[in-house]
Amino acid sequence: MKTLPLRQSDWRKEPGVHYLVALDVDGTLVNHDGKMSEAVKEATRQVAEAGHHVVISTGRSLGATLPIAQLIGLDRGYTVCSNGAVTVSIDPGAEGGYRVVNKVSFDPSSAITTIKERLPQASLALEAPDGTVYATDNFEDWSFGVKTTKVSRTQMAAMDSAVRVVVCSPEDTPADFKEVISNLGLSGVNYAVGWSAWLDISPEDVSKATALEEIRQGLGVKPEHTIAIGDGLNDREMIQWAARGVAMGQALPEVAELATDVTLSVYDDGVVPIIRELL
Repeated sequence: MKTLPLRQSDWRKEPGVHYLVALDVDGTLVNHDGKMSEAVKEATRQVAEAGHHVVISTGRSLGATLPIAQLIGLDRGYTVCSNGAVTVSIDPGAEGGYRVVNKVSFDPSSAITTIKERLPQASLALEAPDGTVYATDNFEDWSFGVKTTKVSRTQMAAMDSAVRVVVCSPEDTPADFKEVISNLGLSGVNYAVGWSAWLDISPEDVSKATALEEIRQGLGVKPEHTIAIGDGLNDREMIQWAARGVAMGQALPEVAELATDVTLSVYDDGVVPIIRELL
């Protein structure tokens, strides 16, 4: 795996300040095999116990995000799911241990119809506002955290509300897939192409950053007291949003160029030295 040169800004922790720390999951807290190291678990727990606001910020849906919060011992606070479309308050007193505090949906029908015509071989999944995940063919993915309900492409294209749509086309190379997606002319949506032939579609003007900004304001944290760490294209907005935006060592160059710092890769626990500076 190719890694980027380390880059460190002149950032310094202010004494007595509780920071908002936004952490991506895949490629940041867990590696691409889905494993989280003990060093990452321990450092994240310590930062949360020190009073900092640790916010998991991920493209994963709610069902696949809550286990990550449990793994690092977060029993209070917030998580940002579905690339900013769903914000959850972790609350032991609530049913299931959490409350959905914000949810943004959009009409995906036009985008799905276009993809259906241009990428007929692609598998699709749609997360509905009620949490149901509809999927075509054999699309099953752990990032949703629930069993999918099978539908045809035509049935999905007729649905008028979603918080997230995923397009997966393993028969295409990432480069070819990216080129096709860039020429689709999608409008009214926000989208990011992932590491492989994978596309996340979200509501327009919604990102991890928009959800984090609402959380920041609600907590009363100053903008200069924000940190965000990520590696993917769906992390670009939050890395730019944070006063200290950190790219993981294996991040794409277009992500790293937006960051104030570049840390070690996920396989070298790159998140650990960054967040331990808060202790």
